[in-house]
Amino acid sequence: MSASPKPAAAEAAAAPVTAEPVVRTIGQALNDVLRAEMAADETVICIGENVAAAGGSFAVTKGLLDEFGPRRIFDTPISEAGFTGMAIGAAATGLRPVIDMMFSDFALLAMDQIMNQAAHLRYMTGGQLAVPMVIRCPSGAGAAYAAQHSQSLAGLFAYIPGLKVVVPSTPADAAGLLRTAIRDPNPVLFFEQKTDYGRRGPVPPGDHVVPFGVADVKRPGDDVTVIATSSMVHVALAAAEALEGEVSVEVVDPRTLKPLDVEGLAASVRRTGRCVVVDEGHRTFGPGAELAATVAEHAFDWLEEPVRRVCGADTPVPFTTVLERAFLPSVDDVVATIRGMRR
Repeated sequence: MSASPKPAAAEAAAAPVTAEPVVRTIGQALNDVLRAEMAADETVICIGENVAAAGGSFAVTKGLLDEFGPRRIFDTPISEAGFTGMAIGAAATGLRPVIDMMFSDFALLAMDQIMNQAAHLRYMTGGQLAVPMVIRCPSGAGAAYAAQHSQSLAGLFAYIPGLKVVVPSTPADAAGLLRTAIRDPNPVLFFEQKTDYGRRGPVPPGDHVVPFGVADVKRPGDDVTVIATSSMVHVALAAAEALEGEVSVEVVDPRTLKPLDVEGLAASVRRTGRCVVVDEGHRTFGPGAELAATVAEHAFDWLEEPVRRVCGADTPVPFTTVLERAFLPSVDDVVATIRGMRR
C-alpha cells in the first residue's frame, strides 16, 4: 500500500496572479485550488499518506505544509478505514477534510466508512449532520502499476446514494470542480486520472468554479455524439480530429457522473442521432453501460441506431505495457466504432 508512483509528478508551484487565464497542469491547478481554499477557510484540512512534507505522491499538496502547518495538513498511518473514519467525524463536527487516497484502489479498504457512514449520515439524521469532505482518488491505467493500483472505480462509487462523483479531464475543469467539491456539504469522490497530472491547459483566474451536473461540449459536431469521461475525453478528441472531413463528431464531457447532466447529454444525441460512449471503466456494469442506458432512455426516438460503447476490457488491468495498451480504449477503437455506424 505504500508503493511509490513511477512517473515524475508535475511541479505544483503557485500560479501567478493575473486577470488572464494561466496555463497550468492538472496537478498544478489542483494545488492552486487547495492553497486558495485553505487560505480562505480555516476549516479546510488535508490528510492522507505522504501529503505533508512529501507533498503527496503526485505533488498535488506540495508546499502546503510550509504555508499552513501540521495542524492543517498532516500525514496519517497506513490505515484507509481509520483516517477516512477520522475525516468523517471531523466533517460532521465542523471541518472540511480533503483526503488524498494515494490510489483510488485503496478507497476499497475504506468502503464501509465511505458507503455506510459518509454517504448515509445526512439522510439517516434527517439533515442534522452534514459530511462536507472530499476524497481525492488518483485513478486509472496507463502507467504500468498493475491490477491493484490502476483500476477505474468511479462507477462503483456513483452507484452509492449520498455520494457525488467527479471525473475532470482538463486543468480548468479540475480546478473549478475541486473548488465546488470542497464547498459542497456532501461527501465527494474526486477521481484524478494519474497519467494526466502533467496535462496542460488554460485555467480561468480568480474564484473559478464549475457546477456539478453540467456537461461540457469539448468539440461541436453534427453527425455523432461521443460521450467521453476523464482521460477518454482526449482519446475522443483525437478520434474526432482523425475523422475531420469524414464525420462531424461532437465530444461531450459529463464532468460529473453524479449528479449526471442527463438533459445535456440527451440534447446532443437528439441533434446528432447517434451516440458512442467512451469510458476507461470495464464494459460490463461500468459507467459506459449507465451512460448508454441514460441516452437510450431519454433520446431513443431520435437514435438512428443503437448506442455503441468503447470501454476498458472486462479483465484486471494488465501490468505489461503492451497488454495495458490493449486493455485501454484507443483512438483507433473509437474511430473504427464511428466508421462502423450506419450513415
